[in-house]
Amino acid sequence: SGGPTHVETFDPKMTAPSEYRSTTGEVASKIAGLTVGGTFPKIASVLDKMALVRSFAHTNSGHGGGTHFVMTGYDNRGIDNGGLPSRPAIGSILSRVRGPNNLGTGMPTYVRLNGIGSDGPSFLGAAYNPFDPSGQARRNMSLVVDKTRLDDRRSLLKGLDQVNREADRSRLMDGLDAFEQQAFNLVLSRSQQAFDLKYENPRVADQYGPGLGQQLLTARRLCEAGCGFVTINYGGWDMHGKIKDAMTSRSPQLDHAVSTFVEDLEQRGLNKKILLVISGEFGRTPKVNGNAGRDHWAPLTSLALAGGGLNMGQAVGESAAKVDVPKTAPIGPQDLMATIFRVLGIERRVQFVNQAGRPVYMIEDGKPIEELF
Repeated sequence: SGGPTHVETFDPKMTAPSEYRSTTGEVASKIAGLTVGGTFPKIASVLDKMALVRSFAHTNSGHGGGTHFVMTGYDNRGIDNGGLPSRPAIGSILSRVRGPNNLGTGMPTYVRLNGIGSDGPSFLGAAYNPFDPSGQARRNMSLVVDKTRLDDRRSLLKGLDQVNREADRSRLMDGLDAFEQQAFNLVLSRSQQAFDLKYENPRVADQYGPGLGQQLLTARRLCEAGCGFVTINYGGWDMHGKIKDAMTSRSPQLDHAVSTFVEDLEQRGLNKKILLVISGEFGRTPKVNGNAGRDHWAPLTSLALAGGGLNMGQAVGESAAKVDVPKTAPIGPQDLMATIFRVLGIERRVQFVNQAGRPVYMIEDGKPIEELF
């Protein structure tokens, strides 16, 4: 979050005039002509296992509005003025399609390792919120209770439930029921160990490193245990001034964690099963401002992918000469959404009932990014 610059990350454009091109230079990869910004040497070393999208764009340069656009596929101009999300996020849609839990393992379908914003269910209802391992439900999982006592507690909860559910128009109780079921399913399965890195090979944990590395390692473990969608937020990219220094400071953790994750997926054969999507809510102004920084810019936005069984080792689309807008056909948030739907096996034209009681398409216009398939 914060709006990472598309120029200093995935489209350095060193052929552009000096006030537009990457302030950190570029790093070459194994693929001829494919480079990334100069603060990402480790990502450059694994670009043959990644795909950069250089024509990703939308129309909302607000932090909240841009986040809503990327996470849900739809614009929302009210978000930055205190409005609420009007569309469900991709993870919540998956939870609605598959159910909140993986029936085989008990693992929640959708896990939020930390909040991004507009990453919830909107009109789908609270039952399809992401499971938050930092919340009380996760802490309750550490209680040591034998199965007989756990079954007794479950029966007691049912016996004490005297709420008139027909009068609960907010559907809050439906959501509470779902989270209660998630908690019981997780406690009764071995999948809860996926959240705890003490069960990981210490050598592998050391390779990933702290912070974002630990979160990506946890995400890999959750997916292996049956989770369908994980969100991670690595913020700090709102670089209105001194962007070269800011990138030098902020990039190393991302560079190391992502390159380690990509290599790990390849070595484990998980690159066919797990898709990594890296994006911000918007890009940054193509021309460096008077403070040696860049401002908010939705007309061209950062996007990179790895794995998912997709075609890697390429840049999809091309930016214009001053890296300000797409030169080729724009790829929008709904196109990204349709791509993820195809990987997850969700019908692109799936419909659910909105808050007005009308069935609506989750994707209206988007199509999968064909170069990736």
